[in-house]
Amino acid sequence: MHSHSERVPTLSSGLTPSRTADVSPVRSPLIEYARMAARELFGPVSSRNFAVRYWDGTLDDAPSGSPRDFTLVFRTPAVMRRMFLPPSQLAIGEAFVDGDFEVEGDLQSAAALGESLRQRLSIAQVMRLAKALLALPPDNASGAERERRSLLPHFSRRHSRRRDSAAVRAHYDLGNDFYALWLDSKMVYSCAYFESGSEDIDTAQTAKLDLICRKLRLAPGQRLLDIGCGWGALIRHAAAHYGARALGITLSAPQADLATQRIREAGLSDRCTIQVRDYRSLPDEAAFDKVVSVGMVEHVGRSHLGAYFAKAFRVLAPGGVLLNHGIVDGPGPSLTNPHRPIRRFLERMVWRRGAFIDRHVFPDSELAPVGQVVSCAEAAGFEVRDVESLREHYILTVRRWLQRLEEAERDAAALVGARTVRVWRLYMAGCAQSFASHRMGLVQALMAKPDSRGEVRLPLTRSDWYAHAR
Repeated sequence: MHSHSERVPTLSSGLTPSRTADVSPVRSPLIEYARMAARELFGPVSSRNFAVRYWDGTLDDAPSGSPRDFTLVFRTPAVMRRMFLPPSQLAIGEAFVDGDFEVEGDLQSAAALGESLRQRLSIAQVMRLAKALLALPPDNASGAERERRSLLPHFSRRHSRRRDSAAVRAHYDLGNDFYALWLDSKMVYSCAYFESGSEDIDTAQTAKLDLICRKLRLAPGQRLLDIGCGWGALIRHAAAHYGARALGITLSAPQADLATQRIREAGLSDRCTIQVRDYRSLPDEAAFDKVVSVGMVEHVGRSHLGAYFAKAFRVLAPGGVLLNHGIVDGPGPSLTNPHRPIRRFLERMVWRRGAFIDRHVFPDSELAPVGQVVSCAEAAGFEVRDVESLREHYILTVRRWLQRLEEAERDAAALVGARTVRVWRLYMAGCAQSFASHRMGLVQALMAKPDSRGEVRLPLTRSDWYAHAR
């Protein structure tokens, strides 16, 4: 290979381009700096199981004989600088959504690179990376232009009733038809339950609904409250198979409309009701024998968990139980890393974990560690009776959702636009990886409200939960 040291300006730090052989005998100086940045980010080419293609066609392929899982495509030099100076989850995601950065091949495998970047994230690594990226041209798009993409640009206080309502509308205003493309036939938008891992999404979601009802030990005539009921699948199942009388509440009017229609079609209008209301507006009276919350706690806000569980405690009759099913924050794979506090700081201030979802998918969602969720419930008066992790089940769930969305990509784009579909593909791929790496978990916690004698009406064992499936 010819040396390019005469044509490529040397950075003031003394950083010089690589002389690694490539398919192109003469390359732009910018390509050399981009390839140096890629080595800092992804390691040497010889260690990769993927390819990197640059804007001029230069290809750094996986080593000969190694499987290539995917190809990263950088369409401009500016996009590399925008994505990785500093390496930010939000900037990477927005570059993908804008089409300036592409993944050809398995998007879920590519999402695993985020874990690799976090593991490599250090002050020294960021500084070395900056030296290469500063040689690339800046992005023309202003920060203000990108900021206008926020789903909630004009609301101030987080988790006020007005802002929470707006956050839900921002998420669900994509329309029932969009969600119906990739959810199961009952439209259950939460972690499914797999006994073998080979079930289709409809079977696994029905199994999850039944598991919840068995954990609640629902009986005919019992009053059930579903906080954040979605499209009403759980209350329909509880009424049809367990004889419960159920109220579901949601902040989404389109959800409520479809849920009410499906209740009517199932002939369950005498046992099921849907209301558009905030959980905080429920009357403080013990009106329910059982309470369930599925996929709602993530959107309450960590500082509001105490009030959330206190409200659930007040509406539950003495001796009753609450099942709280929700995503929790996980510690990730580096519990023994001596640099963990520094890495946590860099993840928060540089990587900005969660910023992409907050801006483009579900504003104001906050994950709390399972310990905080449990302690807040106990502080409200609940006795925690069972905690079960379903983390692996959510990996399987999200992968099925992503597959179904990609299979229906053309129809989805016609409904919500191609850019939004890219948002959701990346969101799902990232979530699957976060569950796989223990960055996120999924926990079902069964909590009891003891009566005045300290009793709860529960059997001595859990054997009835798993005795049979309906």
